[in-house]
Amino acid sequence: MAPDENRVYLLRHGTTEWSQTGQHTSRSDIPLTVEGELRARQAGQTLTALRPAGPVVVLASPRQRAQRTAVLAGLDDVVTEPLLAEWDYGDYEGLTTPEIREQVPDWTVWTHPCPGGESAEQVSARADELLARIADTASDVVLVGHGHFSRCLIARWLGLPAVAGVGFALDPAGITVLGRERGAPQVVRSNIPPWQQG
Repeated sequence: MAPDENRVYLLRHGTTEWSQTGQHTSRSDIPLTVEGELRARQAGQTLTALRPAGPVVVLASPRQRAQRTAVLAGLDDVVTEPLLAEWDYGDYEGLTTPEIREQVPDWTVWTHPCPGGESAEQVSARADELLARIADTASDVVLVGHGHFSRCLIARWLGLPAVAGVGFALDPAGITVLGRERGAPQVVRSNIPPWQQG
């Protein structure tokens, strides 16, 4: 497989109760909802339609919501990768943006610090380490992870600051495809929803 043909598929975990309510979820190990499990299965069908047959390396965040999504999506030989963990929100874990803004007006994870958690620079370094680790992989790679960190990965793939991830959506069980054109990194497809029958 030529280097330009290798693709990186980012699969965000399916819906959890906290993702439905907008609560920031990093270290908390929240399970998928029933709908989240259904969407994870459907995301597997979407991946099958998007990817040509052939070898693939599958890495997943240690959190059960990502691990379960990988299993339900039908991915085999899943390797747990701690670098894929979600942005650590520190003291803001479990809080919604409106709740945080009661203390810090106009707060977003992209523009303000997370006390007790990770800085944008730390998240960027983690994304770079992960991308360097998979750079020489001879096959496609599927990364099963989380919303904010996956969006940082997209930004870093393109050579942008991690906080430029604000410009990329990635819904629960959504898929983004990263590739290259003549060596130039590109987003091939973005935020593809899980396939739904009917």
